Amino acid sequence: MKPFAALLLAAALGLGLGAPAIAQEPDLIFKKSTVWKFLTPDDKLATYGIDDPVVEGVACHYTVPERGGVKGMVGIAEEVSDISIACRQIGPIAFKGKFDQGDVVYRESRSLIFKKMQIVRGCDVKRNVLVYLVYSDKLIDGSPKNSTSTVPIMPWGATNEAPKCADFVK
Repeated sequence: MKPFAALLLAAALGLGLGAPAIAQEPDLIFKKSTVWKFLTPDDKLATYGIDDPVVEGVACHYTVPERGGVKGMVGIAEEVSDISIACRQIGPIAFKGKFDQGDVVYRESRSLIFKKMQIVRGCDVKRNVLVYLVYSDKLIDGSPKNSTSTVPIMPWGATNEAPKCADFVK
């Protein structure tokens, strides 16, 4: 059975299921233990920061649970789908290119093979607001758990005009 599992892992990695959408690693901000484990790592909440790769001036922070114990220690624990996100304008907004509604900003594996977390972006054209959604899914059976954050595009500094996200949606 082990060769079959290794073959599935290789296939999943070959499809890009374990790799981020953009070659960007999130910045670990901090971790806090939630469940103490004897002789193995504790269960934790980990908070990370990431910059939007297409929209300069926007950063998102998300918190994910990380399982400890023996499975967490060796990297085979399937993580739960409870993920929260907060995105903010941190500077003048500049679009580096066009994007589709629901484009992946960041993706990471949440289990050995089939489960992944994704942060996706959209544009509320009517309100000129960027909308970020974080969720996790499985190849066959996803989870309805999700979190949404919005970033109203505002003027920054001495400029009085903010760009319109509608101009950058394909």
